[in-house]
Amino acid sequence: MKSISVPNGKKVYFASDNHLGAPTWEESLPREKKFVAWLDEVKTDAAAIFLLGDLFDFWFEYKTVVPKGFARTLGKLAEITDSGIPIFYFVGNHDLWMNGYFEKELNIPVYHKPQQFKLNGTTFFIGHGDGLGPGDKGYKRMKRLFTNPLAKWCFRWLHPDLGVKLAQYFSVKNRLISGEEDIHFLGEDNEWLVQYSKRKLIEKHYDYFVFGHRHLPLEITLNETSTYVNLGDWISYYTYGEFNGSRLSLKTFGT
Repeated sequence: MKSISVPNGKKVYFASDNHLGAPTWEESLPREKKFVAWLDEVKTDAAAIFLLGDLFDFWFEYKTVVPKGFARTLGKLAEITDSGIPIFYFVGNHDLWMNGYFEKELNIPVYHKPQQFKLNGTTFFIGHGDGLGPGDKGYKRMKRLFTNPLAKWCFRWLHPDLGVKLAQYFSVKNRLISGEEDIHFLGEDNEWLVQYSKRKLIEKHYDYFVFGHRHLPLEITLNETSTYVNLGDWISYYTYGEFNGSRLSLKTFGT
């Protein structure tokens, strides 16, 4: 379990599900500028920043090519890590295909599975959230296909102009950005990430479970000492998590 000290006056920030590039570059640009403004604000007192996936609506790293665009975001992330503030990235279901670019160019470690962190002695279980818990078998089968080395190798042989355009089309159509299940709270018994968190608590205690993926800002008490938090998104809510060294709370940027 990685430990991070949060000095007095410093905070740890969490954000997820920007889906930059969706549904079009023109419509995404104002959201990107707002996210960069948030990064500019939080860097003044950040001890660390966690980005929990789907920063892009589609991302695929060819051997020598990455998708065009997002210069404001990538430049700001580089500026922040160059200043000494650590950023941790968890891949989501829209950016599964990261393969070293963030680590090499931005000095940002990338995680493909949930991780455990201890912040000032407070324990966190952190991940994007896709494919966890019961149900959603169709998506889990699709994820196995998309992460299959042979499938990635075949896609890599498509010319980027064709491969990226094709992937962006299907990504925008993906139900996980526009589906009805992402705009309604299903109740604790039907929220599969809540159920997943409760099952993990049987194995080991965590003070906070922090996920993205659901696109809904949620804070749910699991027991007297453990809380589930979903970060919402930067499409409709512009919500983020703020840990002040002892407590995690959800905030809305611009309010």
